Amino acid sequence: MTHPARSRLVVLVSGAGTNLQALLDAMADPAYPAEVVAVGADRADTGGVTRAQQAGLPTFELRVQDFATRADWDAALADAVAAYEPDIVVSAGFLKLAGVRFLQRFAGRYVNTHPSLLPSFPGMSGPQDALDHGVKVAGCTLFVVDAGVDTGPILGQAVVDVRDDDDASTLHERIKTVERTLLVDVVGRMARDGWTINGRKVTIP
Repeated sequence: MTHPARSRLVVLVSGAGTNLQALLDAMADPAYPAEVVAVGADRADTGGVTRAQQAGLPTFELRVQDFATRADWDAALADAVAAYEPDIVVSAGFLKLAGVRFLQRFAGRYVNTHPSLLPSFPGMSGPQDALDHGVKVAGCTLFVVDAGVDTGPILGQAVVDVRDDDDASTLHERIKTVERTLLVDVVGRMARDGWTINGRKVTIP
């Protein structure tokens, strides 16, 4: 059921879709101010798309290898997302970097999570990098995506303690737990109260 007063979310996935599921669970509460209206993937047969279909949501799959160029894929992705008129686009474990066309079309409203306290430890191995550096706290960041890699303005962060017996897997699993809570909370606040971006500073009233 569509709730017109809610902000519209399009969620992009590449894997199991646990962050997507957190948003689906949140929107089951009529008081939650956002709803997922469509889910897209960059590969076939993802768990995230299966979750969306089970929830009765429209889905789309756009594989890079099915397009002549990466730019063609990026343009098709932008068109596919735009067709659902999102207020916010959420990268929920989406493993492809969006290109210029997509970032221009959804500037300031495409958000992503990362399993480190940015700007520390960007890239694909945040938890392991944190352990290698010997930090005492790690965590996750929700940020507005820009043209860099994990460089956009920060929307919110959550912290977990690093344990003496942690490896990258155990640390990452605890980060994922707080990541889901952070995503639901901050996207809900954005949907309810709006947000402004001034340089690197994001304000949610």
